[in-house]
Amino acid sequence: MFILRDILKSDKLERLTIIICSFNEEKTICDVVTACRLYNERSEIIVVDDGSEDNTEQLLQDLSKTIRFRYIKLPENKGKSFAMAVGIENASNDILLFFDADSTGIRREHFADLLLPIMENKADMVLGHTATTFINLKLTPFKAFTGERVLLKKDILPILDDIQTMRFGIETYINLYFQTHGKRIRYVYLEGLRTLNKYEKTTLINATRQYFSEGHEIASTIIKNYDLIFKVARSSLFNANDIMKKRLSLFQQNITKRKQHMRNTIDV
Repeated sequence: MFILRDILKSDKLERLTIIICSFNEEKTICDVVTACRLYNERSEIIVVDDGSEDNTEQLLQDLSKTIRFRYIKLPENKGKSFAMAVGIENASNDILLFFDADSTGIRREHFADLLLPIMENKADMVLGHTATTFINLKLTPFKAFTGERVLLKKDILPILDDIQTMRFGIETYINLYFQTHGKRIRYVYLEGLRTLNKYEKTTLINATRQYFSEGHEIASTIIKNYDLIFKVARSSLFNANDIMKKRLSLFQQNITKRKQHMRNTIDV
């Protein structure tokens, strides 16, 4: 059984690559990279700059003079999924930890909480949640929208080409893919961690537009991968109690009814 100091001193951290995808996160990116290096001295850190138009590049170039990490600058914004795929392709290690570039309140124990289930071989993917997202996690098969996750490189390589163009739909797809392939998923609460919402980072109009765009991308992913949703729902129904079976059955019926309507409004 690992304890905190064992996890953070383990030789397995040399097999860890931390991937931070950033787009216009000049307010927080340096603090995130600094915390990741402070609490993971021997791990590889890759920052993928997804075509930022703010001061991100200059800030990271200055930071690289004192902190060791790899910086990859994309010439234009390609979306979160493309940036994640670039990070995966360039990762040298077999354990991948994704960390949001707009996170605040990062603590040493957050990394231990995320890594422990993988290191003890009790999970194939670990999803870290803040207080606002760690609620009702077992109600839907595509519930886990979080940037903090740990998984093995070998498990995501088979879908690397598929995820590149999904943009913000990538988290939904990865969750569905792992569930339908029998992977063990563990959820952990990262106390004190917080991510800035878009209204804290840009104007009201821009933030609303970005949230709408993300919702569109997630909905498109759900429609295109309806077969995965059906498999997850069917598996859940088999193992659920009567009350949960009714809820999941109603949920599945609702998805089916909305599928055609969404096809008429979203370009798939």
